[in-house]
Amino acid sequence: MTPAAPAPATGAARRARAAALAATGVLLLAGTVLLVLAGRLDDSAGRNRALTDGAATRQVIEEVTAALDTVLSYSPDTAGDTERAAAALLTGEAARQHRDLFTRVRDQIDRQGLAVTTRVVRAGVVRLTGDTAELLVFLDQTGRRPDGGPPATAAAQLAVTARLDHGRWRITAIASR
Repeated sequence: MTPAAPAPATGAARRARAAALAATGVLLLAGTVLLVLAGRLDDSAGRNRALTDGAATRQVIEEVTAALDTVLSYSPDTAGDTERAAAALLTGEAARQHRDLFTRVRDQIDRQGLAVTTRVVRAGVVRLTGDTAELLVFLDQTGRRPDGGPPATAAAQLAVTARLDHGRWRITAIASR
């Protein structure tokens, strides 16, 4: 006996096969489109080392915190030290802002004996890419006068940008939030 020839496909079977092929084609096309679009997306989250590099993030926070505590604290006895520290720890726009501010308050520091102590309460790195870090910093500043009056404390929130310069983080921009 000879083998029987396959039965011709019925109309329903042909339609099912055609639908399966069409669905496969649509899925392949959709997958290709999604891959192309994904390649175009900015992978900033993947490049943000603040999300993946704990040691680098801690270093930025430690150095920026110490810098802000230093350059935003002053008294008649330490004003010169504060200015020298600012020259070493600040650069660019932040250095200019500090010079302008310190020029205005320097007279009050000496004449009125004004002393301000700054303490960073909390700092977090929002973005760390390459040699640039963006931080959100919360700090308290306490002002004292030699007349013995009660100290005045004010809170502040700053957006800080820092740049890695020869292994040390220097602040390049400070903005009130």
